[in-house]
Amino acid sequence: MTDAAASASRYDVIVIGAGFAGMYALHRLRQLGLRVRVLEAGDGVGGTWYWNRYPGARCDVESLEYSYSFSEDLQQQWEWPERYATQPEILKYANHVADRFDLRRDIQFNTRVISAVFFRASNTWKVTTNKNEVLEAQFCIMASGNLSLPRVPDFKGLDSFKGKWYHTGQWPHEKVNFTGKRVGIIGTGASGIQSIPIIAKEAKHLHVFQRSANYSVPAINRVLTPAEVKAHKEKYSAWRKEALKTPFGIAGFPPPTKLALEDTPEARLASFEKKWGTGGNISFLYAYKDLLTSKEANETVCEFVRDKIRTIVKDPAVAADLIPNDHYIGTKRLPLDTDYYETFNRENVTLVNIKKNPIVQITPNGIQTAEQEYAFHAIVFATGFDAMTGALLDIDIRVDGEADLRSKWVDGPKTYLGIMTAGFPNMMIITGPGSPSVKTNMIAAIEQHVDWITDLLKHVKSQGLSRIEADRDAEEKWVQHVNEVGDSTLYPLANSWYVGANIPGKPRVFMPYVAGLDKYRVICDQIAAEGYRGLQFER
Repeated sequence: MTDAAASASRYDVIVIGAGFAGMYALHRLRQLGLRVRVLEAGDGVGGTWYWNRYPGARCDVESLEYSYSFSEDLQQQWEWPERYATQPEILKYANHVADRFDLRRDIQFNTRVISAVFFRASNTWKVTTNKNEVLEAQFCIMASGNLSLPRVPDFKGLDSFKGKWYHTGQWPHEKVNFTGKRVGIIGTGASGIQSIPIIAKEAKHLHVFQRSANYSVPAINRVLTPAEVKAHKEKYSAWRKEALKTPFGIAGFPPPTKLALEDTPEARLASFEKKWGTGGNISFLYAYKDLLTSKEANETVCEFVRDKIRTIVKDPAVAADLIPNDHYIGTKRLPLDTDYYETFNRENVTLVNIKKNPIVQITPNGIQTAEQEYAFHAIVFATGFDAMTGALLDIDIRVDGEADLRSKWVDGPKTYLGIMTAGFPNMMIITGPGSPSVKTNMIAAIEQHVDWITDLLKHVKSQGLSRIEADRDAEEKWVQHVNEVGDSTLYPLANSWYVGANIPGKPRVFMPYVAGLDKYRVICDQIAAEGYRGLQFER
């Protein structure tokens, strides 16, 4: 490498990932006058919205909320056409932001990070890419995302399949045409529930292979009227301030004041009916104060949704298979849908219960279950992600001659605030395990994390400091607090990706911090005000 090339590979900060977290981090770090390089595996910005192009992909946070708040001009000028934005619209927005703030000149696309190693002697992170490049920086920020490492099940015989197969998290950029084809889809999580009604309208026949029945509630999506957009934009600042004070980072939902069993059955039914007719998962789970902490309260809303399924799905046997019986509603991610349950009334849709009739293998012609073989032109895997930790542990992250992250997290992730992990200096994680992340409006959580990290780096710079490291005792206390908060709810009872249950061999640990983004924000601000308690600094 020439001296010029060697010089060009040195930065103040390397950011891994160019989704919404990486883009905002780049924007804020530039404002500190730091030299930044963002490394991105794809050939464009957008993160999860770059990769997840499956039919029906749509955000479950309302579009006027699921957007950056840092620029008043940006939020005033951008026009969201629908209540819940589609993947193409969100990706268009991400590209607009990248262009508007001239971000691309500091982003290196088509570059996958293989390893990141910290050298204490030089106080430097050395990051190696799939192109055998080595980039160096004092700080490394992981913006690799919570849902960015797709999981394709290790089915026997997959390589023998003669048709085409797709994963919802790695969807082709060109349109996939299922017209006139026999299609099998495995998985009924959020991506399956969104894509099944769309694929069913195209396919000659669609078989849905369901392992665990899932609760879903209506999105009630619609086109936004110019009047309501205008009214929202006139009070955007007030909406954003309200969102800061909410657990989910979303404005417009007054906190519930009652416990579920304080209402009469008739009043509860009326409340749930109103929520069902209005649409939205946050609103639905916000009907009463104790729906996610009391089994008895949660059971009232579970039975309400079960009755809806029985009413909507005409075949009683199919309805019975679609009714969840293994988790409390909301303890797994609660999807929003458009005509999901109605789709099972179509003559060209068949539900296969693979708890009763498990998949044995993929054959050259399709899917073999314990009872029969199904022939397909195409198979769709809506099987989710190695969530929260997968993208981080997919990179060999270590300190030279010391710990590696995979070994440290072998029994589950340990972080301080979800932002740093003890033993790994000068490395920050945006929306890492132990932070509110996936239990909030992700863009609100991203902005809070990036703002806190950039304030921390500003402090380091102004004080002439060179190294930051999380204190192990502070980390242990934070992990204990995260666990205590989680255990006070129903969340850990479900076999969800929140606890890694979808990945064989992954330690069962409830990973998000569920006290709320509002309470978390106060904690982080207090820690900063106290001189960044729990962090160790060196000059």
